[in-house]
Amino acid sequence: MPSAFEQTLTAIDALHAQDPRQTTLADGTPLPQELAYAQRMSHWLAQLQSAPAELLRLAVRAQHLQRWLVPRSDYPEGRIGYLTWRRDQGERAGDTTAQLMRDAGYSAADAERTATIIRKKGLGRDADVQALEDCACLVFLENYFADFSRKVEHDHMMRIVQKTWGKMSPQAHALALALPMNATSAALVKEALGSA
Repeated sequence: MPSAFEQTLTAIDALHAQDPRQTTLADGTPLPQELAYAQRMSHWLAQLQSAPAELLRLAVRAQHLQRWLVPRSDYPEGRIGYLTWRRDQGERAGDTTAQLMRDAGYSAADAERTATIIRKKGLGRDADVQALEDCACLVFLENYFADFSRKVEHDHMMRIVQKTWGKMSPQAHALALALPMNATSAALVKEALGSA
């Protein structure tokens, strides 16, 4: 009989696998975008912590749960629209994950704790929330930064890099600086951090 953790992880990944958007991994394997993102999050958590707690592992895996269901375009343009969309996504992912956990036999307290981490309540004060944020920043820098930076105006990109850096722990900074980046991305990071 699978454990509550295994049942929940399987249920989370089954929802990730429903993402109609596809991506191709470095080895050529096609994968639903959200499942690829979730696996990358788990990979970075394993780099940050040698023995991460069960609830944190679930939160990290579920951070973008069913994000494709509510596109960014459903919200107004600009920073307030973006922040509202991101908050709503966190609430929904937290609620859905908590329900999956209760269904698998977790206590209501454990389910709510995991949802709190996913919602990023207490960033800067809660070590688990910090770990999740570190994973998200590292996934962004490793996998999405180069493409994203080509679409965003230079000064705005500088601010994004500075804000991302400001949300990361010293341990995550060290991992980020060791990432292989193309020359353009490396120069952007160096310029942003030099002027921060």
